[in-house]
Amino acid sequence: MRRFGLIGRVLGHSFSAKYFTDKFEREGLSQECRYDLFEMPEISCVEEFITTTEGLVGFNVTIPYKQQIIPYLTSMSDEARNIGAVNCVKLYADGRRVGYNTDVDGIRISLDKLLGCAEVGSALVLGTGGASQAVQYVLAERGIPFSIVSRDSAKGNLTYADLSAEVIGDNHLIINTSPVGMYPHHDQAPDIPYEALGANHYLFDLVYNPERTLFVEKGAARGAHTLSGLDMLYAQAEAAWKIWNE
Repeated sequence: MRRFGLIGRVLGHSFSAKYFTDKFEREGLSQECRYDLFEMPEISCVEEFITTTEGLVGFNVTIPYKQQIIPYLTSMSDEARNIGAVNCVKLYADGRRVGYNTDVDGIRISLDKLLGCAEVGSALVLGTGGASQAVQYVLAERGIPFSIVSRDSAKGNLTYADLSAEVIGDNHLIINTSPVGMYPHHDQAPDIPYEALGANHYLFDLVYNPERTLFVEKGAARGAHTLSGLDMLYAQAEAAWKIWNE
């Protein structure tokens, strides 16, 4: 049995196991492939996970371990190294543990879908974790200037207290890379002045559970273009599957 999975601290929100289980059944692989969720209270648990999980071919990495996983790898792809975060690991027969970043694949596809040919000027990136780093990488690729928003002034260009109506008006693309609003906290949303949003704004939430977060709902109510993280989830999953089978 070829084993795959997802590691993270809390995984009750994740759709990954269902996505891959459905994929295996659809493609006639359910007798030879299996995908499971592996909650880990600390990243140090990954060493035992890798060495004792029979048949393990590769795994995905989510909050809060996309950066913490790096010391446990033997190498990374150039893209993952440049981003500074890993969400996909492939284990090789010779003992190598190679980290990749497939979040960027999902982000590229999602931004293409959300923006089309629209010119957004500059962007706000809410959050500073591993997903945020992948978003920053793709925005830089597209030549879109951005500011990072964090609760901690030492980690971002702006804090949430700095997000005036004027700042929102000057940044037409707003991307939530934080877990705020993720199941089971679906009644929460990033603390921005939603009343300053309009039809020339584009909101992208990397959270996919619930599919329409409060962030997305509040933006849509003001006429903004919105997109959830579901397309990103599917695209990064398929990119990971390709890596595991190369």
